Amino acid sequence: MADNIQEMYARARRAFQIVEHWPQEKVDEMVLAAGYQWQKETTARELARLAVDESGIGNYEDKVAKIQSKTRGSLWDMRGVKTCDIVEELPERGLVKFAKPMGVIANVVPCTNPESTICALGVSILKTRNAMIVSPHPRTQGSSYLTVEHGRRALHKIGAPEDLLQCIQDTSREKTSELMAACDFAIATGGAALVKVVYAAGKPCHTVGAGNVVSIVDETATPAAAAKKIAKSKTANNSASCSSENAVAIHESIYDAMIDALRAEGGYLCTTDEREKLRRMMWPDGTHLNRDVVAKPALVIAEMAGLDVPQNTRFLMAIGEKIGPEDRFSGEKICLVLTVWKWSDFDEIVDRVGRMLKFSGEGHSVSIHSENRQRQLELARRSNVGRVNCNMPHAMANSGSWFNGQPFTDSLGCGTWAGNITTDNINYRHFLNYTWLSTPIPEKIPTDEEIFGEYFKKWGRD
Repeated sequence: MADNIQEMYARARRAFQIVEHWPQEKVDEMVLAAGYQWQKETTARELARLAVDESGIGNYEDKVAKIQSKTRGSLWDMRGVKTCDIVEELPERGLVKFAKPMGVIANVVPCTNPESTICALGVSILKTRNAMIVSPHPRTQGSSYLTVEHGRRALHKIGAPEDLLQCIQDTSREKTSELMAACDFAIATGGAALVKVVYAAGKPCHTVGAGNVVSIVDETATPAAAAKKIAKSKTANNSASCSSENAVAIHESIYDAMIDALRAEGGYLCTTDEREKLRRMMWPDGTHLNRDVVAKPALVIAEMAGLDVPQNTRFLMAIGEKIGPEDRFSGEKICLVLTVWKWSDFDEIVDRVGRMLKFSGEGHSVSIHSENRQRQLELARRSNVGRVNCNMPHAMANSGSWFNGQPFTDSLGCGTWAGNITTDNINYRHFLNYTWLSTPIPEKIPTDEEIFGEYFKKWGRD
């Protein structure tokens, strides 16, 4: 069936108008209905299976877990949250704050997470009384469409308008652009190239940026514990996540011990010759990543590069040499290849990580394994990123988990550093408009002393 974008928008708009003024209780019931359907074991397995089969990337069991955790976590983050009518009152200032929806939101989803992105953002968009039309990636349009169909089934069950959730069936760049131009707001999860396409549509939007997570490991860390966490994160879903570590930077005093610990977790450190074979295969033209390595098993990548590695290899490691386009190992890879750096001075490695992020991934996130609180703070203070995660498997922590306080999401804002408008983990908070009702309060005009008093004490009134 041919997709008529304008008709889809009209249907979504009619559905939106039905729920636009619904009370909180009715909205929350709708959110729970969709969330429950998406996180069900049978649903998650069906969606994960199709996503892996369509794309040929990722790991089935990890996808099942991600669909469930992102959906349940997003619901948990929103429990008891008011998104309808009056959401805040400040009587001392004569202010009452009303939350209002945006309308119809275009959701452009990636092939790396064609189901969980819809689930996590879907419950947030429904929570804020908006409608959502999904534009799937060409490689995974079947799994994205099926995800939306499950959501529509849940809405139908409770009598909510099904057209609050829709999906393009036969996707294309032209339809995606038309959709974003037609809708009232857009959210697009993808890299820098997609950011330009979204902004070209001329509508307000949330976008995300590339990841190039470097995990600093200092001499206070326990190599075995740090390696276990890094390996767990790196291998999750075959490293399909932009939050998986792209590199590890190890203090020289524990370098050998850390390499041994990473080997014990299934890492294989390439020789100089093997690194060159891997480089030529991963970037055939010297610039663009070979898409066939994305989220593929380590043994598949090794075979493609002509490497003879042990059968228990879970990820490959390559020594970092330079920063920038002359050494693509210093950038984002979205695959089971981990770049290894050595350092001796913390100030220098923070600067080096900053240069790596400037080349690839600025605004996204960094990681540190250290018991030194001052170093944790210093890394956060100096890094142009939205998130710094300490002593955790980064991919599991960065976009929300049950063992840290990051908000659950599948879309990570990277701020102005990456051309985004927020550094937040994007969730329900980012799909609301607000109206302030203001009434008079007793007039109080501050004196010069109240405003400038501290300045006067130091510099006088002249």
